[in-house]
Amino acid sequence: MAPAFPPDALFLIAGPCVVESDELNLRVGDHLAALAERVPGGIIYKASFDKANRSNPGAHRGPGLDEGLAALDRVRRATGLRILTDVHLPEQCAPAAQVADVLQIPAFLCRQTDLLEAAGATGKPVNVKKGQWMHPEGMRGAVDKVRAAGPAEVAVTERGTFFGYGDLVVDMRDFTRMREACGAPVIFDATHSVQQPGRGQGGASGGAREFIPPLAMAAVAAGAQGLFMETHPDPDHAPSDGPNMIPLEALDALVERTVALWALVRA
Repeated sequence: MAPAFPPDALFLIAGPCVVESDELNLRVGDHLAALAERVPGGIIYKASFDKANRSNPGAHRGPGLDEGLAALDRVRRATGLRILTDVHLPEQCAPAAQVADVLQIPAFLCRQTDLLEAAGATGKPVNVKKGQWMHPEGMRGAVDKVRAAGPAEVAVTERGTFFGYGDLVVDMRDFTRMREACGAPVIFDATHSVQQPGRGQGGASGGAREFIPPLAMAAVAAGAQGLFMETHPDPDHAPSDGPNMIPLEALDALVERTVALWALVRA
């Protein structure tokens, strides 16, 4: 099987923030499956079965492990896309690996040794998001923990660094620095990098989705090997992360531009 994170072709991780209804999940999945023909490195479908790291105790979390994995399996079977989902606890890794092709470690958990080792032990590809407080070279330890546990394919994801309270900035040097420090492909999370934690209504996170396209383009030019973008047909009414998601109808044009830029930069 081709690598999940090909080093020589731009790839995309995309999907809704959290598992929703079959209708919504498959609507996004079918769209991404059609778009995948224009993405040289392919598309991995992303959705979380549980959003266990919300600030607001009343925030939507998702359907949970069993129901969420069953829904993701239906997307996988219907679309043929690879599936990525977050894991928050070591004991979630083995069952998640029965369905998901890629396991993802959320940024806030990137130093959790037991979780990293459990993900690596499944043998599935693992994407580790850089903590918002971490310097790029600090991610080497996380990658080493995953690799020590098994022959897992590993990538790291830049998702911005806290700047004061409630805002994130992206240092474009991080793509080179993390790739050299970790010896792993570096992905850019173009949607969570425009998140504004705690600046939305009712304690939810806000976001500035208008900055997704320029940051995605800049990241590809700066050396990102893959892109991560949460997308939704109606972001303003999405149950999670709506303010920092790209509308599904706008995704294709942005992806085509980034693919063209990737080829130009590396010509």
